[in-house]
Amino acid sequence: MGILQEDVVIIRPPEKDGDNTVLTVNCPDKTGLGCDLCRIILIFGVTIIRGDVTEVLYELELNIKKVKVSTTPDGKVVDLFFITDTRELLHTKPRRDDTIEQLTAILKDALITIDIELVGPEIPSCSQSSSFLPTAITEDIFDLELPDSVRTGTFTSDSVSVEMDNSLSPAHTLVQIMCQDHKGLLYDIMRTLKDYDIQISYGRFTTKPRGKCEIDLFIVQADGKKIVDSSKQKSLSARLRTELIRPLRVAVVSRGPDSELLVANPVELSGKGRPLVFYDITLALKMLGTCIFSAEIGRHVIGDREWEVYRILLDEGEGVSIPRNNIEKGVWKMLMGWE
Repeated sequence: MGILQEDVVIIRPPEKDGDNTVLTVNCPDKTGLGCDLCRIILIFGVTIIRGDVTEVLYELELNIKKVKVSTTPDGKVVDLFFITDTRELLHTKPRRDDTIEQLTAILKDALITIDIELVGPEIPSCSQSSSFLPTAITEDIFDLELPDSVRTGTFTSDSVSVEMDNSLSPAHTLVQIMCQDHKGLLYDIMRTLKDYDIQISYGRFTTKPRGKCEIDLFIVQADGKKIVDSSKQKSLSARLRTELIRPLRVAVVSRGPDSELLVANPVELSGKGRPLVFYDITLALKMLGTCIFSAEIGRHVIGDREWEVYRILLDEGEGVSIPRNNIEKGVWKMLMGWE
């Protein structure tokens, strides 16, 4: 194959059983390119059931900002998705009709009515104050800002090592990461580097026994130079370690007589949240036999970062109650791809 001159994506299927599929992307470089590619791969790589509303919205390039789900006494469900359109065309009839058509094709007989309306000024902003969040989430987020202070009993990935070296390359800083593999691992690394305005020139990913992996990344700053400032190295290493130890936060708390599941993940500086979190939550709860009474997704500023927080009020019904720790563990494993 010669040198590719235009933007192109090539997918080469495995030649024999056991081989990997090779995805080749040729396009102009930019800061955050790896993050954007990993986001797309994550969206398509974890598809379990094609007919899911959140997957369809992602494929339509519609970003979910907030969700409100509620059940009615007669057993029906009302879902409100507050979305933004990356194409900025949702105000047009063709775009709305196309969205409705694709959602209708997926939901089929389960759908009663569907409509798309522009949000008026009477609807509050999707961003909310962190003061409305339970301390189970806010305190947990602050605790993990210092990786060494992870509390006993919380769900985390295994030990993570992040080392930087400027002696092995004349033009690049080498970042060596050793950690446990999980769903969205590369995305978590790339989004962190993107937020720090770091460019990747070359990378290597190697899997190890017992689900471990090793990643080598040759990086430069936005000015094309190495990271020689020790404070910048320390800051970047600490953030990478924090994000890989626990890319999401999961907790079940009391909400009056009921139980509420809370899941939080950091939002990229570009404003994008982690793909398919709501899908994984609902799939995990389905496998646990736990119903959802209502659900909300909102943006909250906690400390100096914006977080996407999923609040799921559980309908435990009259059946056997599932221990809260089992719910937390089941949702965490699904989100990490360890189910």
